Amino acid sequence: MEEMVGRAFVDHYYHLFDHDRSALSSLYQPESMLTFEGQKINGAIDISAKLNELPFDQCRHAISTVDAQPSTFVGGIMVFVSGSLQLHGEDHSLRFSQMFHLIPTGQGSYFVQNDIFRLNYG
Repeated sequence: MEEMVGRAFVDHYYHLFDHDRSALSSLYQPESMLTFEGQKINGAIDISAKLNELPFDQCRHAISTVDAQPSTFVGGIMVFVSGSLQLHGEDHSLRFSQMFHLIPTGQGSYFVQNDIFRLNYG
């Protein structure tokens, strides 16, 4: 079950990121936290602002792996993603890793409680 939910979330998240980044705000809550390349950001409003101010408009994520497991929070799911990010107009792709802690909303969906993103160099 975790693998299925994790994969569906990942497909949805990166589709939104690549095609309608402003819509990502709906996946976060006021108590959500993002660590983006070491910078800690709290709350859906500030997370959305950070993601929308990234210095590129178009990109394409290619997902290599998705691992998911239940968290100790009832119904929560930890999702770890690795893949590459292709920026529009760039010849090379950037490798990245991202971790999501998903929490059920009670309406059959999930929100992102924790999100950690890092580019992988070397």
